[in-house]
Amino acid sequence: MQEHEEARKQEKGAVKDLLNILLDVAEDKSMEIKLTRENIKAFILDIFAAGTDTSAITTEWALSELINHPNIMKKAVEEIDLVVGKDRLLQESDIPNLPYLQAIVKETLRLHPTGPMILRQSTEDCTVAGYHIPANTTIFVNVWALGRDPNHWENALEFRPERFEENNLDVRGQHFHMLPFGSGRRMCPGTSLALQLIQATLGSMIQCFEWKAGEDGNLIRVDMEEGLGITLPRANPLVCLPVARLNPIPLSI
Repeated sequence: MQEHEEARKQEKGAVKDLLNILLDVAEDKSMEIKLTRENIKAFILDIFAAGTDTSAITTEWALSELINHPNIMKKAVEEIDLVVGKDRLLQESDIPNLPYLQAIVKETLRLHPTGPMILRQSTEDCTVAGYHIPANTTIFVNVWALGRDPNHWENALEFRPERFEENNLDVRGQHFHMLPFGSGRRMCPGTSLALQLIQATLGSMIQCFEWKAGEDGNLIRVDMEEGLGITLPRANPLVCLPVARLNPIPLSI
């Protein structure tokens, strides 16, 4: 922020980025809503943590699962080749015609939710599973555990996208054993954008490349150890070798 403030003093009329716009609002005395430096920091943190980090982590987990399950990868690539072909790059408009790709993303969100814990506050006294919860109590909903609950999921720890072809579960908070984006009025406002971004990105990656585990592509599988963090990152970075199966540059022109 200090670098931007110094540059703003010297570069009048320069092209503005998001931080410049926020600083303009903070400095405008006529604005009804006054932005503080803390407000701007929190806003930028939300952009990184909620707007980009979560989608990137989900894509990374999905690719990890596909590398470890070559039969699922093969089926997904076959679907893309059949629907999209090999003469153009996959587009967002293709997603509705790629149900297996959608199922892969849903299964990834079930096993690796980027919001593993949801915070809420009870508005009134209630009883849940025999436990009395007073009003105004901070509640942690364990989304990670819900997605792996054997009472709701057959072979809960198995990565099997077909389960979402057999049962078209909604991921927008209508089924309480599958809450990757939360539920109700406080659910994630970026749900539609995140799904489109992840599906289109993952689809393009497996359309254009074969992915082999390890720096030299000689490993059988990648590890699936989870790291620490509020967005459930991998413990170790995903290291894999992309081998071109299509040239994405001519396809995108």
